[in-house]
Amino acid sequence: MKLRTLDDLDVAGKRALVRADLNVPLADGSISDDYRIRQSVPTITELLRRGAARVVVCSHLGRPKGVYDAKYSLAPIADRLGELLGRDVALAPLPPADATSTGDVLLLENVRFAPGETKNDPAFARELAALADVYVCDAFGAVHRAHASVAAIATLLPSAAGLLLKKEVEVLSRLLEDPARPYVAVVGGAKVSDKLGVLDNLLRVVDRLVIGGAMCFTFLKARGLEVGRSLVESDQLAHVSSLMASAGDRLLLPTDVVVASEMKGGVEKRQVGVDEIPADLAGYDIGKETARAYVDAIRAAKTVMWNGPMGVFEIPDFEAGTRAVAAGVALGDAYSVVGGGDSVAALEKFGYMASVDHVSTGGGAMLEFLEGKDLPGLAALRVG
Repeated sequence: MKLRTLDDLDVAGKRALVRADLNVPLADGSISDDYRIRQSVPTITELLRRGAARVVVCSHLGRPKGVYDAKYSLAPIADRLGELLGRDVALAPLPPADATSTGDVLLLENVRFAPGETKNDPAFARELAALADVYVCDAFGAVHRAHASVAAIATLLPSAAGLLLKKEVEVLSRLLEDPARPYVAVVGGAKVSDKLGVLDNLLRVVDRLVIGGAMCFTFLKARGLEVGRSLVESDQLAHVSSLMASAGDRLLLPTDVVVASEMKGGVEKRQVGVDEIPADLAGYDIGKETARAYVDAIRAAKTVMWNGPMGVFEIPDFEAGTRAVAAGVALGDAYSVVGGGDSVAALEKFGYMASVDHVSTGGGAMLEFLEGKDLPGLAALRVG
């Protein structure tokens, strides 16, 4: 996929509107992880270096219902962005017509405070466009949304992809089109229904497909095994059976799991083979034998993509499988790509963020891209 880039825009002396993804986690009003903010800085800095008269940044935060809600204000993000840029960043309120603050970098208040944002309303897009002469999309985490600040606005101004968006598309395109082999995809998480489209598309290109997390129990059930009280999506069994037939011996499933009576710390846990899960227990992590097999597959790869934890890693009793996979991905020799909020959180928890080649800023967008979907925010920037 070829996108228009900053090299295709003349920004000197012009106002640039940048759609960033500053949707970061907050705890009691304070930013608990500024990764996405840090990733937005290079594009803003580059626009200023190229002579932009002003950079107006816009983003969403959380899911407000189209009205102002103080807990979703971008005020703390403006402060942190200013610290990272080394300059004052004023926060301008909605509607956009009120964005008259001085300064060469301005952050617009949460665009989802405007009801027209999530409706991809052309009128709201025109209000945003009035603030600028050119538009730059750098919000990979939002390009799968047909929202006004992502899709509609790109038709109103000369537009291009920012540095982060360009890199995300190049990295993920490589996973689908030209990965160094062997290529291993590790996919986990709770619901297989969320990832069947991705799994189907990955099977076109991967050499090994490794399955973990609660979604593995739907696979095991489809194989005819009893999985106790583990999560199973019965309506997906036929699709999973078809996928397993297509994958053949490229598919790796758990051979042992950690089971317990409840999903909480401190309860008695047991490691059992997948063919001996007690009827009154549920699985909450992959077992040691499985973790070793998965890490062996990862270490033999030249390209690894990981999306989704192997178990309930937030609880120390069920973190071992995810920790082992995180270490395998981060410390191996393969080109490594990690995406999805839980997987990124696991990297943070276990201290491996700096050891991965590319950590994607988009969870849902990454999955839809790897599924082969035409994402609205990218379609608007595509060349040809």
